[in-house]
Amino acid sequence: MRFLFASDSFKGTLSSEQTVRLLAKAAEEVFGEIEYSGVPVADGGEGTTDAVVAAENGEWITAEVCGPMMEKITARYGRLDERRAVLEMAAASGLPLVPIEKRNPLYATSYGTGELIRHALDQGFTDISIAIGGSATNDGGMGCARALGVRFLDSEGRELEGRGEDLEKVSAIDVSNLDHRISLSKITVMCDVTNPLCGPAGATWTFGAQKGATPEIQERLEAGMVNYRDVIRRQFGIDPDAIQGAGAAGGLGTALMVFLGGEMKSGIDTVLDLIDFDKRLEGTDLVVTGEGRTDWQSCFGKVMQGVGERAERKGVIAVGLSGSLGRDAAQIFNHGIASLMTTVDAPMPLEEALGRAEELYYLGAVRMFRFIKAGMDLKK
Repeated sequence: MRFLFASDSFKGTLSSEQTVRLLAKAAEEVFGEIEYSGVPVADGGEGTTDAVVAAENGEWITAEVCGPMMEKITARYGRLDERRAVLEMAAASGLPLVPIEKRNPLYATSYGTGELIRHALDQGFTDISIAIGGSATNDGGMGCARALGVRFLDSEGRELEGRGEDLEKVSAIDVSNLDHRISLSKITVMCDVTNPLCGPAGATWTFGAQKGATPEIQERLEAGMVNYRDVIRRQFGIDPDAIQGAGAAGGLGTALMVFLGGEMKSGIDTVLDLIDFDKRLEGTDLVVTGEGRTDWQSCFGKVMQGVGERAERKGVIAVGLSGSLGRDAAQIFNHGIASLMTTVDAPMPLEEALGRAEELYYLGAVRMFRFIKAGMDLKK
């Protein structure tokens, strides 16, 4: 019997790599010597680059770039081979990079993300995948595009810096100096939100508050975003509000698609393609996946859905081991997951469950494999 272990990390407690080790130990306790492989998986959000680099035995590249408030920081991204690189915008423009007391998307910029892309181009990469979750910014991606040569001009022809406060000032966009290497490269945007650029479900009203925007700041940012959208409509004949995901990462999705020609794809599908997951399924009898909490959201571009659907298409049984189950967790059964178990074995405070995460995960894995073995014995 051959196992494939492909679990998401359990935020704040277990990494994907730890789950592989614990699952292997538990399976060997129940089945004796086993054949298995393990691969770290993420859904395009935080930790995506770590998972892909680990799975592909890639290398880390560091670069000095500007952080969200234009402070100098050291960021890193992954080299998969001579042609492919994978990076997270959060490494350069992420919310955790800004102290809580300084968070204000009026002054934040995605410029550093553009610098990371430029650095990857300088290294000769022509296939660049970008995960765009966890941003501190609400600049419509202007900062990122500006780092790659796009100029945003006010009504008097002066170039803008590309911060959130500049959205309301944009009068024209000059793409004549866009880095020519962009047109020779494949840009894949990993995103699992479908928000448009503007409106009640847009970048500002959906995500602005968590980035430090007060209702008054959100009003100003939204008015600016509408202005920015209208300039794009007028100059490029493209309506960002008609593009799913254009509002992701404070509107970075718009800039990556409109100016860089990026292709928006599901984060989990992109990750599974990057790590050649379908090939890893060949010859596999059972896949074990999981996540910290399984609920209705797990069916919208998360790891368990992606792994389960890929396994189902290959005729491989997949089961899940999760930290807890929430509302409508059973919906995951419609996405290739045959069964679900939790790691917790009794009512307990969250703090205790988190503190005992490794122990509880291992014991839960043993219980799960004993059920599987009992089923195999019944079949005999």
